[in-house]
Amino acid sequence: MARITTTDIRGMKKRGEKIVMMTAYDFPSARLVEEGGADAILVGDTLGMVVLGYDSTLPVTMEDMIHHTKAVVRGSQRAMVVGDMPFMSYQTGWQGAMVNAARFMKEAGCGAVKLEGGVRSAEIVQKLVEAGIPVMGHIGLTPQSVNQFGGFKVQGKTPAAAVQLMHDAQALEQAGAFAIVLETIPAPLAELLTQRLSVPTIGIGAGVHCDGQVQVFHDMLGMFDAFLPKHAKRYAEAGNVIRDAVAEYAADVRSGAFPTAKESFKMDPASLEELRPSRTDAIHRRHALGLDS
Repeated sequence: MARITTTDIRGMKKRGEKIVMMTAYDFPSARLVEEGGADAILVGDTLGMVVLGYDSTLPVTMEDMIHHTKAVVRGSQRAMVVGDMPFMSYQTGWQGAMVNAARFMKEAGCGAVKLEGGVRSAEIVQKLVEAGIPVMGHIGLTPQSVNQFGGFKVQGKTPAAAVQLMHDAQALEQAGAFAIVLETIPAPLAELLTQRLSVPTIGIGAGVHCDGQVQVFHDMLGMFDAFLPKHAKRYAEAGNVIRDAVAEYAADVRSGAFPTAKESFKMDPASLEELRPSRTDAIHRRHALGLDS
């Protein structure tokens, strides 16, 4: 089964087909996401929060990302897998970015990388694309810059901020990005960007008019309950199902209701009998231990 490529993603925009993207961080979640119909899987640095338990994405390392991306690639066959460049894996310059992006392609086997930033990241994007590494851009609320933004806030609300986002998007397009994530920006602005750009836009908190949407696996399925972003929609409460199942299992173990004969394995009675000590063996053992003196 051939994987979806950047050409396919661009073609979907031209045909007016919505692009379905979701995050996944391991083998089983990748299988489920692909079987559910996702066109692309983002191994996001959000794994720092929803999988590794950090309070932001900043502590995530390249080793973390490579490890999880490998598992997602193994768990998928058709979907494009995009590896998220973690904090400080590309901000120091295009040379360092090249080394780390190449690791995603060679070691993890993904089809593209994603990095944050518009005008400031355009040169890096251009260098990576020239080297044959497909790049997905990311502008708007860029979580790696959360300290600079002063929190997770909507971006592009003022005329000046909106113009800057327009410049950022155009810079990424000109640098060769094959798609751009628009995160937490006003829906009308996202619609305008989508109309003006020749490359697909993937929205997360950016309204219905983007060329595609991306959601976080754990948000969508109710498996991360610290908070629910405004842009997320719960499609299932899998966390409650798992919690209830574990509670039922724990109760069964404590009461002796699990395991039953159904979950146990039998043994040939004759073989078991051979393991039982004979009366002579018992006498010899007692003698050896000095219990008969």
